[in-house]
Amino acid sequence: MSMIIDRRLNDRNKNATNRARFIRRYKSQLKRSVADVVAERSITDMGRGGEVGIPVKDISEPKFRIGQGGDREMVHPGNHSFSPGDRIAKPQGGGGEGEGGDGQGEGGEGQDNFMFTLSKEEFMNLFFDDLELPRLARNVLGDAKQFTFRRAGYTPSGVPSNLSVRRSLQNAMARKIALAAPLKRELRELEESGADPQEIQDLKDRIDRIPFLDEYDLRFRHKVKEPKPISRAVMFCLMDVSASMSEQKKDLAKRFFTLLYLFLNRKYEHVELVFIRHTSNAEEVDEHAFFHDPQTGGTVVMSALNLAEDIIKDRYAPDQWNIYGAQVSDGDAFGSDPQRSAAKLRDDILPHCRYYAYVEVPDNASSITPLGAAYSQIHSENFAVAKVMGRRDVYPVLRELFQREAA
Repeated sequence: MSMIIDRRLNDRNKNATNRARFIRRYKSQLKRSVADVVAERSITDMGRGGEVGIPVKDISEPKFRIGQGGDREMVHPGNHSFSPGDRIAKPQGGGGEGEGGDGQGEGGEGQDNFMFTLSKEEFMNLFFDDLELPRLARNVLGDAKQFTFRRAGYTPSGVPSNLSVRRSLQNAMARKIALAAPLKRELRELEESGADPQEIQDLKDRIDRIPFLDEYDLRFRHKVKEPKPISRAVMFCLMDVSASMSEQKKDLAKRFFTLLYLFLNRKYEHVELVFIRHTSNAEEVDEHAFFHDPQTGGTVVMSALNLAEDIIKDRYAPDQWNIYGAQVSDGDAFGSDPQRSAAKLRDDILPHCRYYAYVEVPDNASSITPLGAAYSQIHSENFAVAKVMGRRDVYPVLRELFQREAA
């Protein structure tokens, strides 16, 4: 058997090329792993990389080996389990530790995971692929920030438009005084001692030859580029957590909230999150309780809007905060609650918001829900209504916002 060993030296870009090739080859497995990470990770931690696991069986390669062929006769010690002519089954199980640490997974096969570390950019690209974000939105959600120029003193070089005449003249006067002072002192001594007039005249000419303005004296206004925080923002996340909201619907909601948060986090330096869940009553909770704690009861959207309005009045003055709202529901509501909630949102919430999006996750895409019908009657530039049935439908809800801010 012949063996080929590659002893070529790796060039410094080979590792990046190999990583890109690996990600392209096992993109589907990595996307499944990223989806599992998204379900477990906090919204505020979504914009970082991390380790993802890929089952070893998914990345195994075909292998060729030399085996013993033909018919063989073997002698085994006697036992009470087998008789002559019985076929012995192949041993079950993998070679390593499986899930649960016992080396056996479902069906007796090993379930080892190959751990692969994704950078922040690689993780976000896979997350955006899952949501089918176009290039425009990816650029908006990139690391680009707004910058401003701040005065940072003076520099001896620069463009003529930044020339500081005052500072240049001050430097010229200081230089001329410093250079002429010893010569004038010498001149006074010569005049008092009655020295040769020609020597005195030569010294005067020397003083006159000191230039009024030299290139060394020029000073230009210096400006440095630094990130400019536009302001601070608060993002209100409202969600119906009644029994009709399944885990699949909550997963869609989390991806929608994550996408909006990532956008706001690139646009604003400081972003706060407020999680409000509601059934027949509303309460402010942390993120884990918001997505995972089960609740029972009916659906009264008005309670969540009232709580959001109270929080805005108490903690987030509209003249000091940029307020964004995101609401997810399956559209079910009781009695007159949809009409009252739509009026509350239109008259008391939207005037304070830069953008408010209502996302409906119904069981049937063609169904018309009471809350969706009431919200569709609201006509405002900073309000969007959409139905989401799958992950690919999440981005279009925010497309208008992304395009407007990118422009």
